[in-house]
Amino acid sequence: MSSSIARMLLAAVVLSGISCKDKPSTATSTAEAGASGVTTTAGKRIKIAVVPKGTTHEYWKSVHAGAMKAAKEVDVDIVWKGPLKEDDLKAQIDVVSTFVAQGVSGIIVAPLNDAALKMPVKNAVDANIPVVVFDSDVQGDAQTSFVATDNQAAGRLAAEGLAKALDGKGKLLLLRYQEGSASTTNREKGFLDDLNGKNGLSLVSDNQYGGATTESAFQKSESLLVAHKAQAGGVDGVFAPNESTTFGMLQALKKSGVNKKVKLVGFDASEKLVQALRDGDIEGLVVQNPFNMGYISVKTMADHLRGKPVEKRIDTGARYVDKTNVDDPAVKEMLSPDLKQWLGE
Repeated sequence: MSSSIARMLLAAVVLSGISCKDKPSTATSTAEAGASGVTTTAGKRIKIAVVPKGTTHEYWKSVHAGAMKAAKEVDVDIVWKGPLKEDDLKAQIDVVSTFVAQGVSGIIVAPLNDAALKMPVKNAVDANIPVVVFDSDVQGDAQTSFVATDNQAAGRLAAEGLAKALDGKGKLLLLRYQEGSASTTNREKGFLDDLNGKNGLSLVSDNQYGGATTESAFQKSESLLVAHKAQAGGVDGVFAPNESTTFGMLQALKKSGVNKKVKLVGFDASEKLVQALRDGDIEGLVVQNPFNMGYISVKTMADHLRGKPVEKRIDTGARYVDKTNVDDPAVKEMLSPDLKQWLGE
């Protein structure tokens, strides 16, 4: 080897060493995420996207408030974005895909459809973005954790409350929500399962869907009440499995003039639904804790991103509320969380 070539090689080695030395290093921390390995850059602000089913119902506002409280406590940033209405599946998928493209630290989502959101969730996890699913489940097991009510147990609470109100005898309607919603499907299943063996109670309809809005639920409720001759005693009790179906059925019962006669057990709470309970137009409400659901979901994601172990399934609980306990302090806290403090409204 000539001396000139040797000098060139020596210079290359020296320059290479200088280049490696001067290149800034990136410190990372690794958190376990089931089948995926999630890395977050140390010192970088954690940014968590929260994607609800919709943004208009009081239920989702409570979830938002709980998420905001948790974000402040655990020192993370959250971005709240979801479809306006709970039937806009394409919009929800687009929102999740956008957050994946932006490279957020983590995504928390309440799937509108358990099958349709399976791939968007998997895509996020494949992109090294962990996902916490809340409120309603999704197919597959890519998610880090599932934070929700035990919806089958909650449906059984509704059946027990309605059976008690009717002294174990009567003709019942089940107004379903919409196909593909795992949470309400499980509530409906729990309700129907609990009726097995209750020979004094019979179902006159259990296959009709109210849809995602109060308006669609009202129209379907009107049709059902007419078809089954509610004004002539053909219906004694009704179960509606979410806020919009409950309010739609309430309006239809009022319009038909049977709101004091037909026992309505609904699901979730809003100011109008609670007032209807006090007025005797609603017999009972199965109430979740959406504020706590949002709070726990954000804390769970923050813990996971910081390398702490989290539970795969977290039950946030539900309670049957009627006139006998509506003013209990614990119930009032579930019914009327302080939204203004966290949302400014």
